[in-house]
Amino acid sequence: MSTKKATRSSYRCSECGWETAKWVGRCGECQSWGSVNEVGAVQARAVKAGPVTTAAVPIGQVSVEESTTRSSGVDELDRVLGGGLVPGAAILLAGEPGVGKSTLLLEVAARTAQHKRRTLYITGEESASQVRLRANRTDAVHDELYLAAETDLGALLTHIEQVRPQLLVIDSIQTIAASDVDGVPGGVSQVKEVAAALIRVAKTRNITTVLVGHVTKDGTIAGPRVLEHVVDVVLHFEGDRNSRFRMLRAMKNRFGPVDEVGCFDLSAEGITAVTDPTGLFVENHLQQVPGTCVAVSMEGRRPLLAEVQSLVTVSPAEKPRRTTSGLDSSRVAMVLAVLQKHGSLRLHNQDVFASTVGGAKLTEPATDLAIAISLASATYNRPAPKGIVAMGEIGLAGELRRVRDLPQRLAEAARLGFTYALVPTDRSGSSAHAGPEGRTVDGMKVIDVPDIGSVLHLLGFRGPADTSR
Repeated sequence: MSTKKATRSSYRCSECGWETAKWVGRCGECQSWGSVNEVGAVQARAVKAGPVTTAAVPIGQVSVEESTTRSSGVDELDRVLGGGLVPGAAILLAGEPGVGKSTLLLEVAARTAQHKRRTLYITGEESASQVRLRANRTDAVHDELYLAAETDLGALLTHIEQVRPQLLVIDSIQTIAASDVDGVPGGVSQVKEVAAALIRVAKTRNITTVLVGHVTKDGTIAGPRVLEHVVDVVLHFEGDRNSRFRMLRAMKNRFGPVDEVGCFDLSAEGITAVTDPTGLFVENHLQQVPGTCVAVSMEGRRPLLAEVQSLVTVSPAEKPRRTTSGLDSSRVAMVLAVLQKHGSLRLHNQDVFASTVGGAKLTEPATDLAIAISLASATYNRPAPKGIVAMGEIGLAGELRRVRDLPQRLAEAARLGFTYALVPTDRSGSSAHAGPEGRTVDGMKVIDVPDIGSVLHLLGFRGPADTSR
């Protein structure tokens, strides 16, 4: 008896690889218009049972020794990965051009080779001599580090057979092409085929594989979205071009947490881990200046202190300017409205500029109170008390709300020598209520305040403001 076959057409999005059985004008995955095209007839057939690769066993009998983490040699990367590199894991590292992806991975490859673990670095964007020049500059030359410039998938697999590495770095997956697959390198079909082949080799040979991925204009990973699904870890490397500071975030991690952040310093000599980045975001003023306040934000599970600076001047225009850098502009606008309504600050005819130090990006609501204090200090032209930090979310009614991980934030501020901390009053009654007299935490005086009006009164920001500047 013959098996009945049915022929149907398939349509695929050229932007993200989404497939559908009928043509549509707009992709259902990435919402792009006019990107869905027919890819030819597909024969649907019945699939027969076949031989298995390995027999199914009780989960308790599965060995976990082969998946034990190994240190990459870079502490901040191990922190983000949840302990280190896992044999057989597929890691996707994405970031904007020039952010330092290749420099970071060359450093990881060199550190891995120093631990007598053979490493293969495949470059598809540069020549081998160009990578060698960077390795000389960053002291990343080692006998166990093998280098090849290759863009063909078949040749790449031959390199893996010959070298038999424990760590494989592909820079980048959008430059590798399979000769038997239609499409240009970096296209949907090519990226899917290359990724599937490399991940299959990584799983069967227990090779830790790191794939570099390009990003689009809006910061998302270029190519089909299925690429992010098939890998085990997705990392984003980000940073400001005007700053040496870089941050590594885990967007997906099957072997550890996704709320950790690694900090790095990128320079001409290479890339180094920054275990205590707070000093990069706090300015050391020779004397107290108005318009500044230090906030404590959480980057993953790490408290990070950053200084907020504000400038308030009389606006010569009919519509005052509101300019921010490193801060969420919508939250700054909300804080300005609350200060005007509940703090009696007249800012409707004032130009307001708010920024962070060192290129830090503060987006969580816990920085609202520090923003409000810096704005009030700039408006009154009076500096806030020396050695003070502030943390708390501001509501539209002017009340202050508690923030998560408050003990860790206070401990970090006390460790760095701050003497005063303003925090919201705990209305739940779960902790001791200190009131305006304050309590002491690790030698630092912590003062609970219920609303923004109490904060301004406590700091002396009351009465007529100096808005003549």
